[in-house]
Amino acid sequence: MIRKQTALDSLFSQSGSTDASRDARIRLPVLLPVALDQTYDYLLEAGADVPPPGSFVMVPFGQQSRIGIVWYTSVGEGKAVAEHKMKAIDGVLDVPPLPLISLQFSEWIAKYTLAPLGMVVRMAMSAPAAFDPVKPRMGVVIVPGAPLPSRMSPERARALEVAGDGQIRAKSALAEEAGCSSAVVNGLVAAGQLADVAIPERRFPKPRHDAHEATFGAHQGQAVHLLRAAVEAGTFSATLLDGVTGSGKTEVYFEAVAATLKAGHQALILLPEIALTSQFMARFAKRFGCAPVEWHSALSPPERGRIWRGIATGDARVVIGARSALFLPFVDLGLIVVDEEHDAGFKQDDRVHYQGRDMAVVRASLGKFPVVLASATPSIESHVNARTGRYRHIILPGRYSGVEMPDIKAIDLRSEQPDKGKWLSPTLVTAMIETMAAGRQTLLYLNRRGYAPLTLCRKCGERFQCPQCTAWLVEHRFKHRLNCHHCGFSLPIPEKCPKCQEPGSLIACGPGVERVAEEVAERFPEAKVALLSSDLIPSLTEMRAVIARIEAGECNIIIGTQIVAKGHNFPGLATVGIVDGDLGLAQGADPRAGERTFQLLHQVTGRAGRMAIRGRGFVQTHSPAHPVMAAIISGDREAFLEQEIRTRQIGMLPPYGRLAALVISARDKELAEMAAREIVRCAPGSERIEVLGPAEAPIAVVRGRYRWRILVKASREMDIQGYLRLWMSLIPPVKGDLKLSIDIDPYNFL
Repeated sequence: MIRKQTALDSLFSQSGSTDASRDARIRLPVLLPVALDQTYDYLLEAGADVPPPGSFVMVPFGQQSRIGIVWYTSVGEGKAVAEHKMKAIDGVLDVPPLPLISLQFSEWIAKYTLAPLGMVVRMAMSAPAAFDPVKPRMGVVIVPGAPLPSRMSPERARALEVAGDGQIRAKSALAEEAGCSSAVVNGLVAAGQLADVAIPERRFPKPRHDAHEATFGAHQGQAVHLLRAAVEAGTFSATLLDGVTGSGKTEVYFEAVAATLKAGHQALILLPEIALTSQFMARFAKRFGCAPVEWHSALSPPERGRIWRGIATGDARVVIGARSALFLPFVDLGLIVVDEEHDAGFKQDDRVHYQGRDMAVVRASLGKFPVVLASATPSIESHVNARTGRYRHIILPGRYSGVEMPDIKAIDLRSEQPDKGKWLSPTLVTAMIETMAAGRQTLLYLNRRGYAPLTLCRKCGERFQCPQCTAWLVEHRFKHRLNCHHCGFSLPIPEKCPKCQEPGSLIACGPGVERVAEEVAERFPEAKVALLSSDLIPSLTEMRAVIARIEAGECNIIIGTQIVAKGHNFPGLATVGIVDGDLGLAQGADPRAGERTFQLLHQVTGRAGRMAIRGRGFVQTHSPAHPVMAAIISGDREAFLEQEIRTRQIGMLPPYGRLAALVISARDKELAEMAAREIVRCAPGSERIEVLGPAEAPIAVVRGRYRWRILVKASREMDIQGYLRLWMSLIPPVKGDLKLSIDIDPYNFL
């Protein structure tokens, strides 16, 4: 930190007020959002004001002009360039600079993930519209005292009546509200009754910490007190808010947000599925008097730019966002909440590989403010941190409504099989009939999109496989297509087998949610069914509309993938059926498979009976004695955690050990294998670091690229990044079609 501060002081000292200093040309270290790990020096003309670190500048880069960031120290080992060969910056952009802590956070992530710093900073520039000149939006306003036009029509009268309140409106908005054409509005402008004016920039609503006072039970009240105290302490702390489904975790951490607002700071709430949280937004608006600022991929580019600027100026006070919101330019962040902290959606697996939950803790530590991790099924890593005292552990043991947790039963598919060609067992069907008769809802969960995971020819046995990936094509019968869920390849379902040309010979194998929906339609033709799957409901508006209908009780049966496990509160839901409880346990190469399956099944069954009645859950399984199934059915979470933690300790797996994955890929199979073996051959020897592989990846080909995996395993205290940096310095440069990606703390083992 001393070195950086010295460099910062040195940069600013060049902009002194003496004539001698103002005659000197100044070198500015500039970082560009490209896959490089160094800054480039550019010249600032003599006499110009020195832009502070974090400022955005336009600079020549190769044959292009690119946006770069003035860095606060030089990074990397670029060659020294004589001043007469250096290029000058083209100009400083009129954009709020990145705060110094954002620069430090970017450097921390780059060093931890081994990603180029330029690629990390690129995530902080994810709103291109923020860097465009702000164009004033024009509207019209009534001119007080202006005489009426000589020719008055009913349309003009309506327009003047609407505009009579003195508000500035866009011409199109005034025309729509008055029920007339834009030509009528233009005519009134030409006649002098309306005037063209700039519409004031929209401001973000300000949440009020005291807009609504909530009431809490004993456990909730104690949790609220502890979280408020953490905010008021004004220093870094990490808290695990561990409460069963329906225990009121959201309302509890809202009080930490309220304390943050009261102290004058910004707050960030991270959610794994921000696009599905209309109910969450309504609860926020009830507590704070207005909606929060949303940040997710469904926003339009201009809106992303407006929000980015609003956060950088401090106008946006509370942001609800996906993991990428961590890189927004918060000028005064005082709290981060990570809701559903266990969710794998916080892990990014392309370009810069990072775990959003863990990086949220780092961001809070750098900013010296609290972070709250909330979940009904916390990750093993967070559990261990709570047990060892690194995190404060707050437990909410019961539901806020007072209703007991659902009664969970296993349906042993070895002894109770569904009817031939069906997927719902008699016990589950009976429970659904009883639930419908009582006027309540049933949820069927299957974490498999489409109609069937495999299509084959019953005559010749031909199986439909993606031509670009080692994966079967998934049948989507509603769209009448076969799709690859890895690369996006798609083709219409053929009428005959392409190999033997037999017509009508193709059969679907196994169930997806569409096939379950087909069975439900046959068994319950009078039922109103909602199907929740990301590939069937493409737009955010449609998805929120479907969820709203479910909340209102307009659907009898809900069928969904893991979307339904994302914290929804369906008041009328009484019964949950897990169609295939064993599905997630089949991923033998994934050390988190058991944990992830437990979390998903617990979250899904926890949707049942949250309000007035006790819910029921049914898990269809071929392995009812499996530790995960036993824990779900008995409700004994602690027994499962003890066994899982003990397994991790013995195997030196996270959080008791460290993992890194290297994936080598190429379009040529032999080239990928040879490169992988050569990379392993160059690995430095170490008694405490184990290099496993190379081995062909479980999904060996993706998008036409052959993939080989290497796994690096180390004890917790080892500097695995330092080892990898040394290793990478010993291998030949990766060139041409070869690609090498490094994933610290991998979550994907396919």
